[in-house]
Amino acid sequence: MQEKLFQLLAGRRGHFRMESGYHSERWFDLDGLLARPDQVRPFITELARRLARHRVDAVCGPMTGGAKLAESIAAEIGVEYFFTDRFAPADVTGLFPVKYRVPAGRRSALVGKRVAIVDDAVSAGSAVRGTYADVIACGAEPVALGALFVFGYRAGEFAREKRMAIENIAQMAFGMWPPTACPLCVAGVPVENVSDAV
Repeated sequence: MQEKLFQLLAGRRGHFRMESGYHSERWFDLDGLLARPDQVRPFITELARRLARHRVDAVCGPMTGGAKLAESIAAEIGVEYFFTDRFAPADVTGLFPVKYRVPAGRRSALVGKRVAIVDDAVSAGSAVRGTYADVIACGAEPVALGALFVFGYRAGEFAREKRMAIENIAQMAFGMWPPTACPLCVAGVPVENVSDAV
């Protein structure tokens, strides 16, 4: 199943600054992934099955990538769907500068719910971390993290730190570094800012 999913993934090599602030030598274009529902449906169904084991009441995903997937999974499981909007405060720098927020009209509906946080792919986890923080602020309990792709090990670390289960379909090694430790910066490779990268 993992190899079949990787076949749908478009990526390229270079030197990229991701939304999280980390740098990486790889970037994946995930925008078109969910635009092929017939090809992606089996993977969504399997991820929904795995997340359902955690007795979730709701599924929440960041609007930048996971919201469409979260909506599909919520429909598969038969639970409520929520999303978070992305915003970048002007005065915040460093790692994880972008924030995510559940819309005002939906915040009270999350109170007391067991939530699966879902994104199409997670590497450093900027969108997942922001969504997690706001789901907690809404009075809900995040119990699981789900993704089609997990790149690297930081998603697993975050899930363990927050005592969430983690479910994914495909996983691969992924090199990423804070800017101060980036070997590509040291080598003078120009940086491309891909704020919507994983």
